[in-house]
Amino acid sequence: MTTVFFTSDHHFGHRAIMEYESRPFADTEQMNESMIAAWNEAVAPEDRVFHLGDFSFLNKEETSRILSRLNGYKTLILGNHDRGRSRSWWLEAGFQEVSENGIIFKEFFLLTHEPLYMNRHMPYVNVHGHIHGQKYEGNNHFNVCVEHWNYKPVSFETIMDVLTSREAQTGDRNSLSEN
Repeated sequence: MTTVFFTSDHHFGHRAIMEYESRPFADTEQMNESMIAAWNEAVAPEDRVFHLGDFSFLNKEETSRILSRLNGYKTLILGNHDRGRSRSWWLEAGFQEVSENGIIFKEFFLLTHEPLYMNRHMPYVNVHGHIHGQKYEGNNHFNVCVEHWNYKPVSFETIMDVLTSREAQTGDRNSLSEN
């Protein structure tokens, strides 16, 4: 059975991100290898992964090598650091699908790189990346940056469990009660 996962902001090959986000790796090689292992520990070959941007700072050949080692059917939503390369560049590197804009998933989840403005009266959840270790409070945002999930993609089931728990804690039934 196929499981759907979400993740963002791997920044493969980006040395400075280790300092900016206090990533616990000695160098980019260790970071890259650890994140590949974490991905494959969570994701099976038949699973689907939505990567919500800022995948790699490496050239096409090195990016392609990493993508070929990662399990799953991979869809990229371009992040701010991905946009310097064309959609076709990312497809040639190994993503099965690439979107320049956000995607609506299951009519209720807005998948974007950067968080969108959302208020508690909006009946959607914005699944996003971009803000790394930061986090928005409330039921309308869900940060899938690798820093929050031990460098592993997070399953849709886990997202639903967390959102349901948040709803129960806050008593805000607006976000999830209609699904």
